[in-house]
Amino acid sequence: MRVAVIGTGHVGLVTAACFAHVGHDVVGMDDDAQKIAKLNRGEMPIYERALGAIVESTRAAGRLTFTTDVCAAVRDQEMAFICVSTPPLPHGGADLSFVENATRRIAGAAPKDLLVVEKSTVPANTGAWIERTLAIYAGPGPGGGVEVASNPEFLREGSAVYDTLHPDRVVVGVKSPRAAARLRELYGPIFEGRFDCPIHKPCPPNGEVPFVVTSIQSAELIKHASNAFLAAKISFINAVADLCERVGADVAQVAEGMGLDPRIGHAFLRAGLGFGGACFPKDIRALLRLAEEMGLDFGLLREVDRINRHRIDVAVEKLRKALWILRGKRVGLLGLAFKPHTDDVRQAPALALAARLMEEGAEVVGCDPQARETAREAMPSLAITDDPYEMADGAEVLVLVTEWPEFLGLDWARVKRAMRRPIILDGRNALDQEKIRAEGFEYLGMGR
Repeated sequence: MRVAVIGTGHVGLVTAACFAHVGHDVVGMDDDAQKIAKLNRGEMPIYERALGAIVESTRAAGRLTFTTDVCAAVRDQEMAFICVSTPPLPHGGADLSFVENATRRIAGAAPKDLLVVEKSTVPANTGAWIERTLAIYAGPGPGGGVEVASNPEFLREGSAVYDTLHPDRVVVGVKSPRAAARLRELYGPIFEGRFDCPIHKPCPPNGEVPFVVTSIQSAELIKHASNAFLAAKISFINAVADLCERVGADVAQVAEGMGLDPRIGHAFLRAGLGFGGACFPKDIRALLRLAEEMGLDFGLLREVDRINRHRIDVAVEKLRKALWILRGKRVGLLGLAFKPHTDDVRQAPALALAARLMEEGAEVVGCDPQARETAREAMPSLAITDDPYEMADGAEVLVLVTEWPEFLGLDWARVKRAMRRPIILDGRNALDQEKIRAEGFEYLGMGR
């Protein structure tokens, strides 16, 4: 099929590359001329496992091209995916100006039988506004053959290529059986496993992937509700972690016992420094704002957000108790990205923690395998090194902020020799605390 993807951010670029990988002809469009030039040179603007190899191979095969011209992108296509940013507004709602702008420009160039698919994370009823905008700016509009659908993404940064090629479900919100059939055809190669998986780990056959057909409003709400629920699960176990410390329990043991209940499961029950990234914080506030606009009090989401923000306070207090005075103390942060296997530092707990510690006069040094440049751009005042052992030199405490495999496998005896005081704050409860203690460290966990 012939597909245009408007917006080549994380979701857009992964979507374009993976659709091209399974055999479709895809044009990726973005207003950022520098980014498009970089992609046309075969350079990657973001880090995501296996994405660079897919972009390179599909460009070489002629199935993936990039442009800054929206008319050229959509002129001969069957579908156009809107994958632009929806950043938060001051009141918490989503800024849909990029969606509106993309829609207007698509309308001016759309062929008569185009299916416009919103893949950006948007609040319910955005599809109706897209349809209305197309009707205004495209003359005949949807009545002339242009139709609107929703196809929310459920991608985990760091595993986005795998999640696209091996989805646990595909949700489509449509107004007609024909739109559903066209989207089912688009995903056919993925459902049937007709591609080589580029991920260097066992990739099971896709089997029967649920293809969920809903109204457009339901599909839009599924995305926000899914992220809000996962965020709530994280905040719940973090609140339990604080209780564990007061009663002398271990939150890891509590979570293990809870997760064995199939109604609960183990996923997202690891206590720590809380969630970050571009999705969870933004999406719970956007859903809360939508509820308020509909006259509903979704107070649960406010508490989820408050608990998550409080995790930095908890970590700072632990460091204060361990070090007494923070001013002048060297603190090393193992990890700057908001999660492993990505270079994304948006809403990253590491940067929030660094800012708090620097306010108190601590000497903060960060280290990350992939997020060094993005962190430097986001926080120029933060000292960053490529070498975790160099970071440990003279440090009074190290904080594991991002559970990169590279950090979990450090030579802890060498780390201890470099440090002034051997204290580890395991902000993700990812280290073997008995092993760390056996190496002579003072181990501080979250809820342990």
